[in-house]
Amino acid sequence: MTTPPMALPPIVAGVWRLHEWQFDTPALVRWIEQAMALGVTTFDHADIYGGYGVEAAFGQALAATPGLRHRLQIVTKCGIKLVSSARPAHALKSYDSSRAHVIASVENSLRALHTDHVDLLLIHRPDWLMDPDELAGTFNQFRTSGKVLHVGVSNHTVAQFAMLHRRVPLATNQIEFSALQMGALAEGTLAQAADLGLPPMIWSPLAGGRLINGHDEQSLRVRAVLEALGRERGVSAATMAYAWIRRHPSRPIPITGSGRIEALREAMAALNVSISAEDWYRVWQASMNQEVP
Repeated sequence: MTTPPMALPPIVAGVWRLHEWQFDTPALVRWIEQAMALGVTTFDHADIYGGYGVEAAFGQALAATPGLRHRLQIVTKCGIKLVSSARPAHALKSYDSSRAHVIASVENSLRALHTDHVDLLLIHRPDWLMDPDELAGTFNQFRTSGKVLHVGVSNHTVAQFAMLHRRVPLATNQIEFSALQMGALAEGTLAQAADLGLPPMIWSPLAGGRLINGHDEQSLRVRAVLEALGRERGVSAATMAYAWIRRHPSRPIPITGSGRIEALREAMAALNVSISAEDWYRVWQASMNQEVP
């Protein structure tokens, strides 16, 4: 079936640490509304976040605020099976992209989120036993029913993405990329995204906080460059880190991971920051601790 391309915003709010933020439902509603006021209208979930509890907490906020759901987009992921009291049938941490598991996961997510659809569903990790034809059929079944509007993957290699994309149109590959973690450049996942015109979603854009707070040699080298570039532009090192990611022609979409509104402001500020190719390579050189070959 033909599906219009998904319009993803330039910055997405990640809520994988929501269970650590100590927000009650009214506080979470305020945070969501503040994020949306900044222009951050898409929220990234996974069924496993918070021990299978984050979606339910977010869903309570949606249920408490009629009309809020229709003003935002929800991304969620499935395919990882954790051993958890919330999923007593899981005997072993493993991956599962079977029709039965994906359908059950989506139905659980819809109930937890108090919604009748998710805007984007991703397979969280590559399942080495994935049957691409079966998974494509499952995806199409969801899209036909309207329970899932768009589909994609996360952490998939170039070959894995291509195999599934030949069978069903994928919206994105959610991958790790930062000024401290550049595997996506060498592995070709960013090049593939640019070639296909499918912007990748980027998790851990600040390297789990190392870019801002790390004391290892790589973090210190890169942060010094980001701070210097930021001083020239009147922005923070975090904003420069987001702008550095966005400079890639695949048009990456960073996912924030903080409950601080100021962190969202820093990410959004990157939309107004330009970086020359030379400055981009200054950051690359500091990270790799060498000149380009």
